[in-house]
Amino acid sequence: MSNEKTSKLDALVAKARQDAAARESGYREQALKIYPWVCGRCARTFTHSNLRELTVHHRDHNHHNNPTDGSNWELLCLYCHDNEHQRQLEAASGLGGGAQPTNAATHSPFADLKNLLNRKP
Repeated sequence: MSNEKTSKLDALVAKARQDAAARESGYREQALKIYPWVCGRCARTFTHSNLRELTVHHRDHNHHNNPTDGSNWELLCLYCHDNEHQRQLEAASGLGGGAQPTNAATHSPFADLKNLLNRKP
């Protein structure tokens, strides 16, 4: 490969990485402002000291689909996020034991939040 082709390829890869990093930081910051710092699956809570362990999951698995209202995002801890992607891979390959892929959480940690907030001590 010539030096000209190599430098063009290097520039293209660098630009793609830069764009991906900018996209990720943008939607992550938006999601952290919109949603409480709680994993949408296991309900683990996060603070500034461990916030790096909270990830933004794209419900439709399309990292380019980032509506500003956050409708394609959910916050998941590292473990639940890895588990979600592993389930998707297994379902797509037929190894999931018949389980169908799901785009929505099956657990809602905030389902009873209103009653909990209104409960008198």
